[in-house]
Amino acid sequence: MAVLTSYDAGSYHKVAGSDTIQATAVGSVDALAISDLPQVIAQARSSQKAWASLALSERQQYVVKAYQALAEVQDELAMLIGQEMGKDYRRATYEVGGTIQNAPYFAGEIGDALAAEDLGHNTQLQYRPLGVVAVISPWNYPLAMANNLLMPALIAGNSVVLKPSEETPLVAQLFVDTLNKVLPAHVLQVAQGDKVLGQALVSADINMVAFTGSLAAGKHIMANAAPGLKRLVMELGGNDPMIVMASANIDAAVRFAVASSFENAGQMCTSTERIYVDERIADEFEQKVVQLASRYQVGTWDQAQVNIGPMVNPTQHQKVLQQLQDAKAKGAQFLLGSDDYSLPFIQPTVVSGLTPDMLLEREETFGPVVAISRFNDINDAITRANDSIYGLSAAVFGGQGAHAVAEQLEAGMVGVNQGGGAGNAPWVGAKQSGFGFHGTAAGHRQFGQVRVMSY
Repeated sequence: MAVLTSYDAGSYHKVAGSDTIQATAVGSVDALAISDLPQVIAQARSSQKAWASLALSERQQYVVKAYQALAEVQDELAMLIGQEMGKDYRRATYEVGGTIQNAPYFAGEIGDALAAEDLGHNTQLQYRPLGVVAVISPWNYPLAMANNLLMPALIAGNSVVLKPSEETPLVAQLFVDTLNKVLPAHVLQVAQGDKVLGQALVSADINMVAFTGSLAAGKHIMANAAPGLKRLVMELGGNDPMIVMASANIDAAVRFAVASSFENAGQMCTSTERIYVDERIADEFEQKVVQLASRYQVGTWDQAQVNIGPMVNPTQHQKVLQQLQDAKAKGAQFLLGSDDYSLPFIQPTVVSGLTPDMLLEREETFGPVVAISRFNDINDAITRANDSIYGLSAAVFGGQGAHAVAEQLEAGMVGVNQGGGAGNAPWVGAKQSGFGFHGTAAGHRQFGQVRVMSY
């Protein structure tokens, strides 16, 4: 049987007798052969019938109890997140703890959303199970992102096949194995493998794909799901803009800009990617950004006081370098950092003079970079903010007029003097940042089939 090896994102060494740089292995899991996928789907479909026959409240109770079992492996999960994707232990612990502690509330919210509604005249609006749901989850929040899709799918009465990122297989394996100590057999299964396995899963005899990942992968999923008209919920990344008006509280804007650009080493779908600052306050804004950014500490997951961990793998590290080198070649000024960093880290970097032809502006960066451009006309800033195929989230910092600017931004989540997507709101992307959405009652209901039942 083939195995999938997991590597330490923050540990690289030279291979003896060569110039090859290689990461240190953390462990391995059994990879699922594509030839075995039909059996997994058959098991999922068989188990789903009995699972769906349970009352909604019974499925809730099962899931809550299963999540309670995660407390026994909480520290191990946090350590694996740190090793596999590089997140510092404090943030990894928060991700795991939040997933476990919020489970009863989340399950209750899902149950309320999926309960049958009385429409009068002896008619009910019901949310029935779809069948087998493939959850394809990313590496940057390997537990939280999987959980956001997996739990509503299960409570809705579906069985789930989780295909985690090949960057974080150990986190997923421990997560699923622990939940399965409580859940009925084959209601939840894990399919470990690369993107080829993921593509086969999408084409298999399933009913829905819930995906978080790249735009390119999302387009491929959509095409392969089309023959079976499979239901889709997809979050496909972003290139989030921030506009800082002359009337903004500069200190508050600086804090948000740096924190949002650097969180999770910039490897976050709602990371601020490009900042447009009014020329009248740009000097002060840039100076304060550099001062704050300089305080961020870079290191491995187990080092104290670390704010920025490594890039998840050499490919992502090289992508960030390419964008920085492209910006430098096109005239950008580096206020902090450079365009040349050794594996596996990207140091805190602040770039000014961002222009529309730079990759930093056109593409999602996924690295700890604050990219700044100046504007004289607010309409120009709005135009540049909207000039993207992406539309996940956006932010405007300013006083009078900030709400009017926010209303013109093309994003699924927009924040005024804060980030987009605050509070108990659905996680939704506009344009090519999403298809469908998850979270809150409306999002949970996408994991069920609407049925009108008249008696």
